[in-house]
Amino acid sequence: MSQKIPIALKIRQLVTIFLVGIIVIWFLSPVVLITISAFASPGDYYQIEKVIPTHFTLNQFKSLFFGLEAWKAILTSIKVAGLTMLLSFILGLPAGYALSRYIFPGKNFLKLLCLATKMLPLMVLAVPLLIIFMKMGVSDTIWGTSLAHTAMVLPIIILIFSSILSGVSVDYEEAAMIFGLSRLHAFFRITIPLALPGLAASAIFAFVLSWNEVFVATILTLTNRTLPAHILKTAMASPDYLKFTAGFIMAAPAMVFIFFVRKHLVTMWGISLK
Repeated sequence: MSQKIPIALKIRQLVTIFLVGIIVIWFLSPVVLITISAFASPGDYYQIEKVIPTHFTLNQFKSLFFGLEAWKAILTSIKVAGLTMLLSFILGLPAGYALSRYIFPGKNFLKLLCLATKMLPLMVLAVPLLIIFMKMGVSDTIWGTSLAHTAMVLPIIILIFSSILSGVSVDYEEAAMIFGLSRLHAFFRITIPLALPGLAASAIFAFVLSWNEVFVATILTLTNRTLPAHILKTAMASPDYLKFTAGFIMAAPAMVFIFFVRKHLVTMWGISLK
């Protein structure tokens, strides 16, 4: 009986490794395909018998950046995503702190309301949002798109900030206040430094959400288009290899984000490892 246990464990380990490998291949295959196709020469790309291209070039990046003027859209996306990250951090931090530190009537309802905002389809909200922004005079502007993206990401950022700050013990703040610091000073000198890695990861998460958003940016803008909206307008009517190049440019920031903040992703979603 004792000899069967190691065999069963080995079989379980092999099955686990096999399933994990299948999942990894499933998720990485599109990324690898986009990356290879983005750099492949058009001649190799259109040869069906070539599964993996052997000749690579940067000409499609040049065509996308300068021929289709994607560089302007990239600058707009950086500005919009940067403003979205800044606004969501400024507004989400005090809201997340209040949810994590204070007990008040309706607290759970507010958390549920934050989640409920993600239940509404963007197609339902886009047209009323466009009408409101046109009356405010901020349609087709960087600020208008940033405000729309902030409204989209702020509820989830508030919940993430609340979870991160809940992982910082309130005892540190109370000890700081015993030694003469006010609650505000204790928050900036004690709580923020302890939670900073997770907060920074969450802010970059807001940046990536804004960077990848396409529907609202397409509805609200005509000239100041972000990169996804610009690609939807121009690159989708271009050859296939330009579509893969555009997809690689859009996916690269998200992949870089995951690589640099991978250690803080667990904390960002409110699960603390002791």
